[in-house]
Amino acid sequence: MLARILRLLPTSTIEGYEHPELVSEIFAKTAAAEPAGEWPEIRGVETVLDFGGACGIHYKLARREAPAIRWAVVETPAMVRQASQLATDNLRFFETVSDAATWLGAVDLVHSSGALQYTPAPIDVVRELAGVGASRISWKRLFLSDESISERQRSMLIENGPSFRFSTKAVVYERKSLSRTEFERAHRGYRVEASGPDWFEFVR
Repeated sequence: MLARILRLLPTSTIEGYEHPELVSEIFAKTAAAEPAGEWPEIRGVETVLDFGGACGIHYKLARREAPAIRWAVVETPAMVRQASQLATDNLRFFETVSDAATWLGAVDLVHSSGALQYTPAPIDVVRELAGVGASRISWKRLFLSDESISERQRSMLIENGPSFRFSTKAVVYERKSLSRTEFERAHRGYRVEASGPDWFEFVR
């Protein structure tokens, strides 16, 4: 509710996902966060390539279920530089999918939540991630539409990252949609195990 009110009166606007202030905000929130809850699907998974995983908040939840899990986050150069302060033997940050896959070796799971639509060429990213050859691919918070949409999306800075820190600044991103048909076809060698309005689970 507060974020909705502040959207009407932002004091300034941050442009793009690599803006230093946005990166620092997400880093600070992630470093302080200790997510609660269960993630039973991650049990038994040993290696994960997390595309767009910011500073590793998904890893923090996953390690509650699988303490020895190895997790590679693929992010923008600015986010990787900042997030690398949180790297451990089991958590690393990379600018490219290929570097992340090389570090992991065999990839059990490719995971991505709410990131694909903010890349310059979403369908190319899908094909690249499918090409990793992971046993499973899990997509969450996708932007799918019947027709191609390219738009500028605005959120408030307080909505970015895993917890709340007061701010009256807005953040603007470029967002692009994919059709469900185009999206599914890009997963060569996989079949859909389950799906919903904005999520998919693929298996080989």
